[in-house]
Amino acid sequence: MAKQHIDQDSVFEGVCNLFPNLSDEEKAKMRASFSCMFVRKGEIIYKAGDTPNGLICLSKGKAKLFKEGVGGRDQIVRMAKPVGFIGYRALFAQETYSATAQALEDSVICIIDKDALIDILRNNAELSLHILKSVATELGFSTNRTVTLTQKHIRGRLAESLIFLRDTYGYEDDSQTLKVYLSREDLANLSNMTTSNAIRTLSVFADEGVIELDGRRIKILDNTRLERISDLG
Repeated sequence: MAKQHIDQDSVFEGVCNLFPNLSDEEKAKMRASFSCMFVRKGEIIYKAGDTPNGLICLSKGKAKLFKEGVGGRDQIVRMAKPVGFIGYRALFAQETYSATAQALEDSVICIIDKDALIDILRNNAELSLHILKSVATELGFSTNRTVTLTQKHIRGRLAESLIFLRDTYGYEDDSQTLKVYLSREDLANLSNMTTSNAIRTLSVFADEGVIELDGRRIKILDNTRLERISDLG
């Protein structure tokens, strides 16, 4: 973890927006157990097998969560954006992390101490229901992704991943270039395919005029066709 000045009070206020109806007392308790860290691009936030000691919030930057697969090939199971939580399933299940989280760019993460958080949740039913809803929503998304990665063909899987990146991170100012720059390997790991297949399929999409490639920058030229490819599977 690299050291860099972080305005923790400002960051805390942003994180608090994720917790509806905190009382002043609960907010003070959370602030007392709150810490921030700067994480450089490529650094590991936590590893599979680590034990959670608090709720982690990605306050700034981007991160990927991945599991190591057979033959050293990773599978990206989730992409995170600010401001949002990561690693909460393991925390609430009282288990170790099942995946590894890594920063995709220079990022800021915050940690709310586990004991303080659980104490607040025990006395705030509305907040508990809010977090339960978030966990249920994430579970539904993971279920849909599992179906996508097992039933769609290569073209459909890659198209779905590009749409997912579009919907998660949005566009640059040109309203076409995806606001996230993944390596071809990461795109392959997100789409459950080999890197060579990802490179080949991206080139086909470019030849068809669906996207435009510039290194890691991907510009979506035809959203309608991309969504159709994804739907056809």
